[in-house]
Parts: sequence; C-alpha cells; structure tokens
Amino acid sequence: MTDAAPGRTVLVTGGNRGIGLAIARSFAQAGDRVVVTTRSGDAPEGLDAVPCEVTDSASVDAAFAAAEALFGSPVEVLVANAGVTRDQLLLRMSDEDFDQVVDTNLAGAFRCARRASKGMIRLKRGRMIFISSVVGLYGSPGQTNYAASKAGLVGMARSISRELGGRNITANVVAPGFIDTDMTAALPQERRAAYLANIPAGRYAAPEGLAAAVRILASHE
Repeated sequence: MTDAAPGRTVLVTGGNRGIGLAIARSFAQAGDRVVVTTRSGDAPEGLDAVPCEVTDSASVDAAFAAAEALFGSPVEVLVANAGVTRDQLLLRMSDEDFDQVVDTNLAGAFRCARRASKGMIRLKRGRMIFISSVVGLYGSPGQTNYAASKAGLVGMARSISRELGGRNITANVVAPGFIDTDMTAALPQERRAAYLANIPAGRYAAPEGLAAAVRILASHE
C-alpha cells in the first residue's frame, strides 16, 4: 500500500528512539515531511526535531508552532508516542508515580491531539494515531499506572472520532505487544521471559513492523 498524498507534515512525539524513531523514519522514507519531538530538542540523524515537554501545554503549543513554521503547513498526521513507565506494586505506588505516568502518557497525548486538531480542522483532514500497549487491554502486575494511561487512550480516540470524524479527521489506537526497544530491554529478565512465553509467534516484534501499521492507519486508503 502506498500513501496517496506524500509530502504531508507529520509530527511524532518521543521520536528520538525505539518505536517513535522507527515510525518517524518510515514516514520520512515515504516522502513525508517529518518532525519529532524530544525533551532536549536534539534531532536524530536525518530528521528534524523540536523541543517539547508533553506535560506542559505551553511547550506543546510551541512545538507545533515550530513544526508548522519549519514546513509551512499545519500538522496533518500526529503520532502520539511519548511515554514513560514508573513500575511499582499497587501498595507501594506513590501518588507521584501514578500522576507522572498518566500525565505523560494520557494527558500528554490529549494536549497534542487538542493542539493538532486546530490545524487539521483548517485543512479539513487529518490523522491521529495513539500508541497504546497490550498492557492497557490485559493489565500487568506492577503497572497499574501504565495500564490505566494506555487504556485511557482507547476511550479518548473513540471520542475524538465521534467529534471530528465528520471533518475527515480520524483517530486510531495501535496497541502493540512486546516490542524490542531500549525501554523494554530495561525490564527485569524474568518479566521479559514471561512475556515471551505468552507470545504465540515465539518472538518479540520489531519497531519497523509497528511503523508499517501506523503508516497504513495514516494513509488515505
């Protein structure tokens, strides 16, 4: 499948490594104009970047303004990928642990979607893709905060679809299983082994496979 209109402005949050970087490079290789957000503003090789802290609305606004100025057009495709983990058992999880994960993973995606919708409404088209996790659907011990934040993306995307679908703006969620990235590599070995035992294919997925699914959802087809 090929995109019908290459050269769109694409913004990928947390696009400096892992899943986000693979997605950003996939869009760039297809001919789209891609900018990634990073906390530092440092750009991965071959990509443009703008600084952004998704927990701060002013920072999100500034990042979108910088992306629009860079390419001269509103963001047409948003990939809300930025996320953090603060794993801890329920009885030991602090308010800060819970709030920080939800504020980044769920509220951060909301802030980006709200800002992206302004330009998409003017364009009368747009694509929003939220990167969730299978943990948001199945749950996971020690990840009450992370699972809640990722499950919340589903309800948010469905609501955005009902609100903006008539304007040719779609919102979809991709909930990958275990992807081999720096973040998942930091998990305890016993947890990695437990995940692998439950994967029918018997292997971890690669970020490039997820990137292909995201591009299909962002395409006009």
